[in-house]
Amino acid sequence: MRFFNTEGPNRAEDHYTLPPLSRWDLDEILMLIEQKKYFLLHAPRQTGKTTCLLALMEQLNGDGRYRALYANIETAQTTREDVARGMAAICSVLGRSARLYLDDTRLADWCRTDGSGVPAEDRLSQLLELWAAADPRPAVLLLDEVDALVGDTLVSVLRQLRAGYTQRPARFPQTIILCGVRDLRDYRIHASSEAAAITGGSAFNIKAKSLRLGDFTAHEVTALLAEHTRETGQLFTPRALEQVWRLTQGQPWLVNALAYEACFEIREGRDRTRPIDSEMIDRAKENLILRRVTHLDQLADKLREPRVRRVIEPMLAGTGLGTVPEDDRQYLVDLGLLRRDGAGGLVVANPIYREVLPRALAGGPQDSLPRISPTWLAADGRLDPRRLLDAFLAFWRRHGEAMLGSAPYHEIAPHLVLMAFLHRVVNGEGTLEREYAIGAGRMDLCLRYGALTLGIELKVWRDGRPDPLTEGLVQLDGYLAGLGLDSGWLVIFDRRADQPPIAERTACAEEITPGGRRIQVVRA
Repeated sequence: MRFFNTEGPNRAEDHYTLPPLSRWDLDEILMLIEQKKYFLLHAPRQTGKTTCLLALMEQLNGDGRYRALYANIETAQTTREDVARGMAAICSVLGRSARLYLDDTRLADWCRTDGSGVPAEDRLSQLLELWAAADPRPAVLLLDEVDALVGDTLVSVLRQLRAGYTQRPARFPQTIILCGVRDLRDYRIHASSEAAAITGGSAFNIKAKSLRLGDFTAHEVTALLAEHTRETGQLFTPRALEQVWRLTQGQPWLVNALAYEACFEIREGRDRTRPIDSEMIDRAKENLILRRVTHLDQLADKLREPRVRRVIEPMLAGTGLGTVPEDDRQYLVDLGLLRRDGAGGLVVANPIYREVLPRALAGGPQDSLPRISPTWLAADGRLDPRRLLDAFLAFWRRHGEAMLGSAPYHEIAPHLVLMAFLHRVVNGEGTLEREYAIGAGRMDLCLRYGALTLGIELKVWRDGRPDPLTEGLVQLDGYLAGLGLDSGWLVIFDRRADQPPIAERTACAEEITPGGRRIQVVRA
């Protein structure tokens, strides 16, 4: 029985799989190899890079024109800047890979004998020279996880490959493909042997091109899910197919993870006579986020990096990026956290990431919340929006000042505390959706609990800026119209200096939007 894969390369006999070589321009790849080019393939983690490289190796070897070898050199990351250990590890991996994929033991034998006495700074070059010269067919080397290497070890690899470039194809690989998460231009190599950081381009200026493996298209998402239907007979409803695409925007790991959760983990989804519907997809999404599965947890962990914070914090706050360096912005695109929309602006890559990022940041405040009695529930278990408002005002007056210090991003600390409070409210019985964008000047929240849908807009009043009430009412009008609601909350966090304590300044009043909607305006 096959299934949706979320760990490691795909195997067609075990996993539902799209034809790997259809996911990139194979004609372009073959042309670059024919032209003896060295080039890069990069894409975010768990998007299918390794599966594609293995398929390319198989095709090239099957055609008989080339000898192609795939090797994952990630293990050399642990050697850090110890070039001797790093080169020994890389050469050992190449020897093992040649034995595994090509039934060729010469590289491993050389590593144990003659290679052990070759200086580390030349060992990789000599190994590749030996391999290329051993057969009249041109050699093609596919090196995976190159950007996992660190400092001098990475510099040494790049420079040894560059040094052998003039020997190709008779005495060095005709083509080398370097694969990793980031484009080579984004490498900033801090090596102990150099006074300043080295860019990847300067260390490997023979690169002809950088190719990026894209996410699935909507058609490919449908085709992958159809593999399950053909094998088991279980259908995905049209709305479920739309929901998978909407939530993931084709991110391959998310597509597979959602489908696996819905079809193999959720009890009802295991009944192959029952179609997978959009409600199951929504439950699958919540399960993945609440379990903090590895892929999502790794993304959340990136939020601690200063270069990530410089971009994500203003995005969540709805402010402009200002002087954030292009390198930082591109880094987040290469990680897959952000993408460029049709107009070229930066947006979070998909709705699941859009939910994971602020939820991860709100984790500290949420863990710091005091015990709160659910006074917002009516006797029949329904969520009463008036009671919820009263509960939040009481909570904010009593705990707001202290809670702000538990938020990891200072600029959006009030937003994170409010979200932590609302997560305590929904407590697995509802959902909290978020909308935010660079320069929007706001964050929108949509709380769904049973039959209740509550639209909330968050604004910040900063020093030197006018009261955001008027702008907020207009913006909230549009947001509520999209939700089909005639009422909502506008929460204005006053972050100006020299304001009274939170307990004294927190208040609520009703306002009417230009569209006639009744709004509870909270000044906090």
